[in-house]
Order: sequence, then structure tokens, then C-alpha cells
Amino acid sequence: MTGAAIDQCFSLVHSQTQGRPEAEKMIQRAITISRQTGCGALEVSEGVARLMNHHLPPIVAPWTVFDRNLMDKVLEDHQLPLSLARYLPEDRISELEDLITDVFGIIPTSQTAARQTAETILRLVEIGGVVVIGRGANIITAKLPRVLHVRLVAPLGDRIARISAMDHKSLTDARRFCDEEDLARARYLKKHFDANIDDPHLYHMVLNTSRLGYEETARLIADAAQNLN
Repeated sequence: MTGAAIDQCFSLVHSQTQGRPEAEKMIQRAITISRQTGCGALEVSEGVARLMNHHLPPIVAPWTVFDRNLMDKVLEDHQLPLSLARYLPEDRISELEDLITDVFGIIPTSQTAARQTAETILRLVEIGGVVVIGRGANIITAKLPRVLHVRLVAPLGDRIARISAMDHKSLTDARRFCDEEDLARARYLKKHFDANIDDPHLYHMVLNTSRLGYEETARLIADAAQNLN
């Protein structure tokens, strides 16, 4: 997805979110999380949401984490069958699937899926009160104010051990999984946004969850989000 395409999505979503009730505009902050596989991004994000919710007035909707459930939201927004969710993880739509889609119209192409995902992410972040994990959300929302962009990292050995314990994989399989997932996410950003996922300039903060722990990482992110202008 080019910069012009992102701008077009931004204009569309911005026009659709004007004129909302004031209660919906009270939360103006959002957070994007980019992560290495196995560094605890979901646990950290859920911790951030809990901390942010602690300060909210009762009339405001609670902070929500969008990770795998993001694709269900994309399919809902674009009136597509939920059964397509299995085709839409990061960088899992092959060129062959794109070709089949173009010919038979079975599933969205990777470019279409990326555009639809960008539209949904922009809509969610403009409303605010969300933590969006992955999908190039930091690049998609780079022009929006009061959005904190965070990259979570951890040593490979720690990530392998965590994936091995959580998913009951051998250390060899866990390493392969980490390598494949990280490569897929890097390809997704390169293909659709021409960006390097490891470029620190794309983020406000790069945090090592092994050194900090999940709770402290969540606290640092929540503090930074609350103080972001």
C-alpha cells in the first residue's frame, strides 16, 4: 500500500467519523504495538488496557486490544464472510492465492486485504481507546495525533523458551516458528508499506520485555500514552 493509498483511506475514514456524539470523542488516544514473536505483546497490551481503563470515567467505553480479533472486525466492516479470516494473517496470502482470487473472485487479494485492514485500523484509532497489535498500524496511523507507537523486543532465546512452553513445541520447532513469524511480519511491512519493521525511527519507544517484565513494560507504555500530546 503506497503513501497515497494510506492518505486516501485516512480521508475516507476521517469523513466518516465527523459529527460523532461528544461522548465518543472523549478518548483521543490510541496505541500501536509492533512486536517480535514470543515477546509477550498480547499480555503487555492487555496490561496497558487495564491501566488505561483505570483512569476512565464510567460513560466512556473501555480500552480494547485488537490482535487476531482485528481481522474479524475487518471482515465485519467490509461485509465479508468470517470464514475468510484464515486467509488474512500477516503475510500469509501467497502470490498464487492472489492469482486464483483475481480469476475466480474467491478471497480478497493481499493488496485489497491490506487496504481494508488499513481502513478498519484508521477507523478504530480515530475513535480512540484501542491498542492495535501488528498489521503496520504504526505506519497507517503515523499522521494521526495522540497515537503512541511502540516496538516490543526480547532476546531470541527467551522468545524461543516462551513459545516452547506455551505451545508445547520443541526448542527447534519454537525457533523455526519465531523465525518464520518475524520474517512474515517484516515482509508484510516491506510489501505493503515499503518499510523496515526494525527501523527504530518508526516508533516512540522500543522496549525489551525480558529486561523490563510485562507489568513494567505495560506501565511505561500507559504512562507515555497518557502524557502524549
